Amino acid sequence: MSQSLFVVTLVVDDYDRAKAFYCDCLGFECLADEVQPEGKRWVMVKPKGAEGAALLLAQAADNEQRAAIGNQTGGRVGFFLKTDDFARDHAAMTARGVQFREEPRHEVYGTVAVFTDPYGNTWDLIQHSA
Repeated sequence: MSQSLFVVTLVVDDYDRAKAFYCDCLGFECLADEVQPEGKRWVMVKPKGAEGAALLLAQAADNEQRAAIGNQTGGRVGFFLKTDDFARDHAAMTARGVQFREEPRHEVYGTVAVFTDPYGNTWDLIQHSA
């Protein structure tokens, strides 16, 4: 049996705002942006050229979902963006307005820095050691 995780839902406040951040600031590609019934959209983004899971950007539909925006992982780093060139991507993301919460640090497992999306979700940008 073969299985893989291919999409993860991220609750956001607005489809276009989220799509702009992930595509314009992080450089993700938009795999789908399709209108669904009842005014919903199927907006799926993914790091360019990457294998692995994509994000489904799901606009909050009620107060319970709006309360989860930015806190889907209880304040922990919940998303990990792996790169093959930390310095390149850190510089590009910073130039595009991504807010890093710390300076890059070198750990046993690689180079890493935490950043936040516009909602407060925390991400690691990480390049693993050889």
